[in-house]
Order: sequence, then structure tokens, then C-alpha cells
Amino acid sequence: MKKGSRIGKFLGGLLRYLVATVSLSIVFYIVFALFFSTEEERRLERENRLYRQLYGNLTQKEALITDVVDGLMEKDEAIYRELFETEAPSMDAVSAVDVIPGSDSLSESFYLSSAASTAESLMLMAGNVDDNFREIFRLLEQRDSIPPLSLPLKGMSYVQTGASVGLKHNPIHKLEMQHEGIDLIAPQGAPVYAAADGVVTQEIHSRKGLGNIVEISHKNGYSTRYCLLGEISVSKGRNVKRGQKIGTIGISITSPAAHLHYEVLHRGTVLDPVNYLFASVTPDEYAKMLYMSVRTSQSMD
Repeated sequence: MKKGSRIGKFLGGLLRYLVATVSLSIVFYIVFALFFSTEEERRLERENRLYRQLYGNLTQKEALITDVVDGLMEKDEAIYRELFETEAPSMDAVSAVDVIPGSDSLSESFYLSSAASTAESLMLMAGNVDDNFREIFRLLEQRDSIPPLSLPLKGMSYVQTGASVGLKHNPIHKLEMQHEGIDLIAPQGAPVYAAADGVVTQEIHSRKGLGNIVEISHKNGYSTRYCLLGEISVSKGRNVKRGQKIGTIGISITSPAAHLHYEVLHRGTVLDPVNYLFASVTPDEYAKMLYMSVRTSQSMD
């Protein structure tokens, strides 16, 4: 009896020991989990903080891109109004083609009808594109000539685009002044070319203001002015062809860097030259040039 009692006490003590050990282990684990982090947990927390920061940056970039796209749409409308005296042709976005999970129960006729419907939609969109181009060409044929659409600098990149028309900070007078052209940055001595066929109506040699200037009159009331030139290769009254060299980039004591100040006018009204550069560059390059011209708040002359 005494032997059985001792065994019972031993087993009871062992059970209590095991329960106490397990309980303490659970308590220690909870305390450790609450107040101490493993390396894996710290790594995951760092990644979460990084993702939260990236999400905030992406949200800001999305808002910026939305603003830029809206601005490009407004510029597109302005270009069509100025160049073609009409609204920009509408273009429906290309709809995504629905992908239906494969199923043996779908008949061959279903796939044929779906393919025919998709092909019909694509042909309709292609027809809309073709109609838009026909309308553009029709508008161009109605005019005496197209506007000056060529770049006055060859091989130009968007990074050479400076401030365009509008109130800009003047580097000399240190205040906001109306800027009536676009600054195209280029090295001193780089050739400058006529943006369209025309007649040289002004040849100005000066060391003040916009320096040496060549003005070319084009058909249908357009004219272009090339300012801050170094050498002038043409004379007043001379006929010039699009792409013909008319001078070189100069430098002025009133300008922080060598560049071409380029203006476009229509019957004396100042136009934004950036609206007339899209035909000489790729759409991506033009979008960047447009962004640079709008975002640059300081002129160079």
C-alpha cells in the first residue's frame, strides 16, 4: 500500500511538473513573441514599410501621370484648333478582348461567331483610324500650305527643350515676364534650319535683346523668327526652302547658355511653337518635349 502510494505521488508530481513546464513554455513564448522579433519577422516588417512607402510614391506618380495625360489631351485639342481649325477627331480606346476559359462543352460555332465578332470590331476600329487620316488630309488640302512643322535644329532631343510661351522667370530682370517663343538648347555654332519654305523678311544684326534675328514669312499668314543667332547665312528678300541652313547658334552676354529662341506667329499673333514640333519627332519624344516646355519656369533670354 505504501509502495502504491509512493508511485501515485511520484506520478502526480511528474504530471504537475510537466504541466508547469508546458505552461511556463507557453508564457515564455507569448512574452518572447510580444517583446522580441525574430530575424524573419524583422525582415518582413522592413519589407512592409518599404511597400507602404512605394505605394505612396506610386499613388503620387499615378496622379502626376493623370495630370500629364489630361494636359496632352488639352494640347492635342489646341493643336487641331490652331493647325486645322477644327476639333480633334475622336478615337475610341481599343477594347480588351475577353478571354473565356477553355471548355469542351463550347461548340465550334461559338468560337467561329466570337472570332467573327472580334474581327468585325477590329475592322471597324481600323476604318475609324483610316477615316480620321482622310479627314486630316482633306483639311490640309483645303489650306494654301501646311504650317511650319519642321524642327529648326536637326537631331534634337527632348532634353534640349526649354521654356515655351507664357509668363516665365527672366534670368536678367529677375522677375516674371512674357516669353514669346521656345528655348531650344544647342552648342554655339550649331546650324539652324528653316522650318518651312518661305521668304526672308527680316535680317537683324544686333548685340542687344534677342541679338541677331532672321524672320521668314511663309504662306497662309505664318512666319517664324530665329533669334540669338551667331552667323546669318541668308539675306532679306531671299527665298529659302524647308531644311535650308539660315545661320548658326550664337551666344549672348544676356543669356546664361547658348540656345536658339524660336518663335512661330500667324498673322502677327504669337503661337506656342511646341505645338508645331510634333511632326518632326516620335510621339514619345514629343510628349517629353511638351512636358519639358510646360514645366520649365525660367526662360533663357
